[in-house]
Parts: sequence; structure tokens; C-alpha cells
Amino acid sequence: MKKSLLILLAGLALAACSKPEPKVMGRFVPERSDDFAWENEYVAYRLYGETLETANPGALVSPGFDVWMKDTAALIMNTRYKDELENNISYHKYYNGAKDCYKVGVSLGAGASAPLIDGQFAFAPTNYRSYDLLTGEYGTDSVAFVLHYPEWEAGGYKITLDKKIIVRAGTHFCTAEDTWTFSGPGETLSIAAGLVLHEVTDTLIGPDRLAVWEHASDMQVEPEDGMTGLAVILPGADSVYVSPELGHTIAVKAIRSGEKLTYQFGSCWSKANVPDAATWFNLVENEK
Repeated sequence: MKKSLLILLAGLALAACSKPEPKVMGRFVPERSDDFAWENEYVAYRLYGETLETANPGALVSPGFDVWMKDTAALIMNTRYKDELENNISYHKYYNGAKDCYKVGVSLGAGASAPLIDGQFAFAPTNYRSYDLLTGEYGTDSVAFVLHYPEWEAGGYKITLDKKIIVRAGTHFCTAEDTWTFSGPGETLSIAAGLVLHEVTDTLIGPDRLAVWEHASDMQVEPEDGMTGLAVILPGADSVYVSPELGHTIAVKAIRSGEKLTYQFGSCWSKANVPDAATWFNLVENEK
């Protein structure tokens, strides 16, 4: 009886000490030009930080989300950063379940947002400058953080952005809660959330959502590697459309200063669990 009790207690203690494998991650990456990276089992993203603004070579100021392709449920971004920096294995090449083959440039990339003033984007002149972790860097269900952009001027407005991102397990979508604070000639400011256009082969446009199916590689490092699906869902959007002039598909909504703009952005890879445009568009249409 005593031996059985000891075995039971030992098992309970072992179970209490063991930690479940994390399914989500969001962390500052100082070792790679102040990136901020996040992922779950299906998607992986990053935003560019301060050091990248003056990096040589490769300096870049852009609000755009960079999305990585992955075909494994494991968290891969830390490993791929380490391989790039310490083992000379570029994360632009497929290895260990993932690759970065998405071209952002100065754009919204794969789901960021920006003011739309007089029909043009008013991008911030800097990358994000600071951040707050609202949870731990790793979790089994979700992580959340806020990225802060310093004030800039555009079209007579003074504008600041605090971008909260929530990463949840088990979904192709993340949530952005953007708090735009501004002063200027109007009481409202139109904000566009969207996707830069690459080699798009199919497009979905709805009253509050947009999605594209496009080639997954910019073909500068490796040959083309499948297709990618990207999407933005903006509840209450005033308009959703493809803009060849801006080179983007966008959802636009006018907000007041201090009002949150809440939307979802998502992605997939045809070499993982979403094989074609029809499957991706069905996921987007059924996402709440």
C-alpha cells in the first residue's frame, strides 16, 4: 500500500514538473537587426526593427509584415535565425521545415496597416522603436505584445501607432489591434490594412475581407517553391478593393483618434496543409 502510494505521488510530482511544448512564440530578436518575430503551428511572421534602418547591406524601413513558409507544427524561427547567424544556412533557403521567400520591400507586406491620405499610403518613416510583452515569450495557447512607432507627420496630421498583436494556437490567423492616435485637419483618418501584390493568380474580395493566392517565392535565392495564401479580415470595413496604383489589395476603414482598428491577418503554404486557392478561400470565408 505504501509502495503504491509513493509511486502515485512520484507520478503526480513528475507530471507537475513537466511543461507542455509551446505552440506559440513572440519575441524580440536583437541578434538579427531588432526583428520582432512570432509564430504558431501554421504561420510565422516578423516585423523589422530599428537596427535594420541603417544596416549595411540591406537597410530597410518598412511597416510590412514578412511571412515565412513552414510545413511543420514545430516552432522554427529561433532555429532558423541561429542557422543563419551561426551556421551559415540561409533562412531564405528551405531547411528544417521552413524558409523565408516572401518579398516585403516598402509595403504593407502580408497584412500590416497604414494611413491612407489623399489616395496614398502615409508610411511611418521609422521601423518600430520599442515593445511591450503582455505575456511570456512562449505559450501553449497564446502570446501577445505591443510594438510602438514614434510620432510622424503626413498630410498635415501628427500620427502615432501602438500595434498590439495576439498570436493564438491552432489557427492560420493572428489578430492585430492597432491604436492610432493623431491630430490634424480631420476628425477621422482612413486606415488601410492589406497585402502587397506579387504574382497573384487568384483573388477573393468580400465586404469585410480579402485574400490572394500567389507564387510563394521571389526566386532570388531558390527556384519557385509552391504557392502561398494571404488574407486580411477587417470587420466594418468601409471598402475592400484591389488597387493596381498602390500595388496592394486593401481593406479601408475610417477611425477616430485613439480608436482601435481590430483586424485579422493570415497565411498558408501549398506545401503544408492548404493545397490550393479554393481551400484557402474557404478558410478565409469561414473565419469569424
